[in-house]
Amino acid sequence: MPGGSEGEGDILSMASDLPFLGPRQAMELQEFNRKPRHNVSRTLGELLQRVGDSTNDSSPPSHQVFEVDHDHVYQPASMPFVLSFHNLTYSVEVRRKIIPSCLRRTSANGSSRNVMEDQSGTKVLLDDISGEAREGEIMAVLGASGSGKSTLIDALADRISRESLKGTINLNGEMLESKLLKVISAYVMQDDLLFPMLTVEETLMFSAEFRLPRSMSKSRKKARVQALIDQLGLLTAAKTVIGDEGHRGVSGGERRRVSIGTDIIHDPILLFLDEPTSGLDSTSAYMVVKVLQRIAQSGSIVIMSIHQPSYRILSLLDRLIILSRGHTLFSGSPTTLPRFFSEYGHPIPANEDMTEFSLDYIRELEGTPEGTKSLVDFNKSWQMKNPRISHANGPRLSLKDAISASISMGKLVSGSTNVDSNLSSSVPRFANPFWIEVHVIAKRSITNSRRAPELFGVRFGAVLVTGFILATIFRKLDNTPKGVQERLGFFAFAMSTTFYTCAEAIPVFLLQRYIFMRETAYNAYRLSSYVVSHALLSLPSLLVLSLAFAVITYWAVGLAGGASGFLFFLTFIFASFWAGSSFVTFLSGVIFNVMMAYTLVVAILAYFVLFSGLFISRDRIPPYWIWFHYLSLVKYPFQGVLQNEFEDPSKCFVRGIQVFDNSPLRTVPDEIKLKLLKSMSTTLGMNITSSTCLTTGSDILKQSGVTDIDKWHCLWITIALGFFFRILFYFALLFGSKNKRK
Repeated sequence: MPGGSEGEGDILSMASDLPFLGPRQAMELQEFNRKPRHNVSRTLGELLQRVGDSTNDSSPPSHQVFEVDHDHVYQPASMPFVLSFHNLTYSVEVRRKIIPSCLRRTSANGSSRNVMEDQSGTKVLLDDISGEAREGEIMAVLGASGSGKSTLIDALADRISRESLKGTINLNGEMLESKLLKVISAYVMQDDLLFPMLTVEETLMFSAEFRLPRSMSKSRKKARVQALIDQLGLLTAAKTVIGDEGHRGVSGGERRRVSIGTDIIHDPILLFLDEPTSGLDSTSAYMVVKVLQRIAQSGSIVIMSIHQPSYRILSLLDRLIILSRGHTLFSGSPTTLPRFFSEYGHPIPANEDMTEFSLDYIRELEGTPEGTKSLVDFNKSWQMKNPRISHANGPRLSLKDAISASISMGKLVSGSTNVDSNLSSSVPRFANPFWIEVHVIAKRSITNSRRAPELFGVRFGAVLVTGFILATIFRKLDNTPKGVQERLGFFAFAMSTTFYTCAEAIPVFLLQRYIFMRETAYNAYRLSSYVVSHALLSLPSLLVLSLAFAVITYWAVGLAGGASGFLFFLTFIFASFWAGSSFVTFLSGVIFNVMMAYTLVVAILAYFVLFSGLFISRDRIPPYWIWFHYLSLVKYPFQGVLQNEFEDPSKCFVRGIQVFDNSPLRTVPDEIKLKLLKSMSTTLGMNITSSTCLTTGSDILKQSGVTDIDKWHCLWITIALGFFFRILFYFALLFGSKNKRK
């Protein structure tokens, strides 16, 4: 009936807009829908309004339209999503070590051989792995360390180069493109990569602002976050900071659930998790997998790796794949594991944990000469005798129709309302426009930095101390030849200090690098948004540092130029901080190790200072090194402030007998110096008196070799270098922060 269909669509639209309504509101909505659609899979948002936390399973809310049994088997009528993978094979080149002759093994006949030879070899990490994961189910990959379980998760999540991975991965029988997979999936890493000084609620709220479209109001986003906090069992920890080694925060289990929450806020269709229970106690691990079961039952495909699940966790899993050194030893429902080993001839003893027995027995086989070959062969024959009912030939929606149906039901909240034939272009890659991403990234960074001001405090303190020392050492310099030398020394130290102070910003990105990689890998925001936000966010702090340094030193030292000279000096200090900060940021995008980054930054800045003209003028630099002089970041601000200081043609810095001040004759009495001047006048044919100006500011600039570029061009070059290194930072992230194995 048309009217009924229209009313039904209105309800679905409301459910999508307000995904986390309470029980009473759900009942009111349900009353409008006379024929509930039980055959349609509920989205996570709809599920969250109907089920409580795992700790309150025994006391469900009294006002419910219908009850949800957490332990029921999810059985959608049409099975919209099926992820199938066939013959996945992946190997890497390894280089073996040379073993000295003294460590060679001696065989029974007395001949010796190397334990490991110096030759290149191939290590197979995945060998002909096939399987199928369905919507509403949890598929777990089980195995000991080095079995290949994380590699299989990476292969399915498109974290291995397509050129290196052999085999096919299909969703609903169609090849899954990388661009589309990033949009419809999420990947939870083994390490909990979160901002330590944000609270649980703030962490999830920022994730919602990244993942949910701007068409959704902030109140609805907040309601979605609050419902997710409730569903994840994080109500008591909502206002607690995540914490790190130096700040006490949430527990390990809570941190893991927050990590999962950040990636499911937009209700992805595919969810991959790398050992989500690793490092947790049994209760926390069970709660995490219980949450994953609810996510699966909301209409997602959940695929996870796990080391050794407990009996309770095993009961939550729908499908199990056991790997050993890249080979499949078992694939099927965990309930069939006893029958599998019984038919193999090694039944699992009564009262023995199934997974513990399986892993122990597999470890024994790995130690034998034959290895696990017999179990691998038996699994293949057992799979042929006990085929799983496949939906490949049954009624199943196409990928386009399945994604359309999921979006219409409020799943995959991305702002898209329809899906055309080109899936990759019809489903938005990013939920929000560029400028919103920049704003949210900046707001999050400010919130995190405000609660940990130590880094900026150290930089600000260093600038204040340096400025105070310079202001007191070079206090009120005069215009004598000595004053000129002291001014040159002041500018040399001041300009180099601004760049060295920037080195303290190295940890800023390095501490966030893996958070950035996790978020951008699955399109939380654009890479360019992060780079622009990072640059804009640095400007206020750089301005504060520049203003503090300029105010402390300019008038105390007695620099020339008045108010206009101060503004130009301040601008150059700010431009120097900008160029230095951009350079350090670029290096932090190239180098992953903090200590290595510090070492390299200090070394390169030393070379910049050496070739800048501070210690040797441009005219004296050998021709084969002159290119480095123009590459030096310190050259341009140093040259600019010198020109700003000595550009006044009316100022004289050497008069009459002051010409002897920088020579051995400086100790000679003034009367003799005057006679020497008269003799020089006669020789040169010009009148030189004690008041005659012999050296102006222009002469000093020429002697220093800083006249090849004027001060305004030096300023623009310094600013442009800052932008240049920010662009290099973008490309460093583009090519250096890919979450893919080769």
